[in-house]
Amino acid sequence: ASKAAADATALSVAATPSEAVALPKGVKQDDLKIIEGVGPKIAGLLAEGGLDTWAKVAASTPEAIKEILVAAGPRYQMHNPGSWPKQAGLAADGKFEELKTLQDELDGGK
Repeated sequence: ASKAAADATALSVAATPSEAVALPKGVKQDDLKIIEGVGPKIAGLLAEGGLDTWAKVAASTPEAIKEILVAAGPRYQMHNPGSWPKQAGLAADGKFEELKTLQDELDGGK
């Protein structure tokens, strides 16, 4: 996926803010760190890349996210964002039980 395509996807999603969903205790709306494999640094990189909500990450592709990670340097290239859009989609839809089940099956977000 090209950067232009990723930007277009982010822009089209930006027009529709995340709808309010019932959040589990301790979870903040659009906190990307609830995605298995995403910590504070990667959450910041994704936000800088235009992916600052669960809905935007959900609408992205693993390939587009990987481009952001590769551009950030060697420390981040090892991460596999294969399941991140799916995880973000579950969070955006308020499906936190399904998200937890999926995360229990994952190993470091893969």
